[in-house]
Amino acid sequence: MSDGADGFQARLKAYEGRPAAVAGVGRDPVNLPMIRHWCEAMGDANPAYSGPEAVAPATMLQAWIMRGLGGDDPAGESSSGRTREYEELLGLLDEAGCTAVVATDCEQEYVRPLRPGDEVAFDAVIESVSARKTTALGAGHFVTTRTDVRVDGEPVGTHRFRILKYAPAERKPRERRPRPVINRDNAGFWEGVREHRLLIQRCTACDTLRFPWLPGCNACGGQEWDTVEASGDGSVFSYVVMHHPPFPAFDPPYAVGLIELAEGVRIVSDVVGVPCDKVRVGMPVRLEFRRYDEELVLPVFEAVAM
Repeated sequence: MSDGADGFQARLKAYEGRPAAVAGVGRDPVNLPMIRHWCEAMGDANPAYSGPEAVAPATMLQAWIMRGLGGDDPAGESSSGRTREYEELLGLLDEAGCTAVVATDCEQEYVRPLRPGDEVAFDAVIESVSARKTTALGAGHFVTTRTDVRVDGEPVGTHRFRILKYAPAERKPRERRPRPVINRDNAGFWEGVREHRLLIQRCTACDTLRFPWLPGCNACGGQEWDTVEASGDGSVFSYVVMHHPPFPAFDPPYAVGLIELAEGVRIVSDVVGVPCDKVRVGMPVRLEFRRYDEELVLPVFEAVAM
């Protein structure tokens, strides 16, 4: 590491142990409406969080000390207690090109439950500033603050919060999706897709429909065939949600379904129009065609509202 980098890291490390917030106060007392909203969002019906003896969920500790989307109090009075030292540290990182920020993780310790009516106060310290780290987002520094939360001067919990201040990495041009392999046996299918038509082979000897396209009938062995156009209606026969490996040009997680068409044949394709964790066997879907670049059009299936 160069002397310049060493010197910069020493300047960052000098902020460790210095205050990040002093005499901060919660914008609102602990209250039942906010507890109710939290529990509804989390799907937590624990009776301990309602009624005359209610306590706040322990993990709400950060909620009572947050600045809110608008920052400090709308009337202009600061409730965050944020210090000049903390702002200087962030400014120093900005000057070094670390202009982007993302929250990475938090840790909490609990001393006693918070109850409606409690008014929280807090102080925070800059606990650590990491050496320069290279991440997928870009290179930068992790900054950890520790916030000690009190009620009536007594500790109720500790909240450690870590952010990454980083210089955004240059993004490579998005890779194109792989091209389908087109041969003499399936060229007619892909020609239909380009025309926004989903064509199914039909044996002219026994009228059996088949998909994917094959050179001969798998029912009677006949070599002659024509096509019928799928109506586009279908349902999810089976599916998987793809997480890994993360192939270029794809954005996991995404759902890949085995779709049973109304005509009785099945096709593998993306299930779209609904979060991947909401896809279910039997879900009705409808064919649509999506253009992914100047050359590639693919059939996908959009979930139909029930």
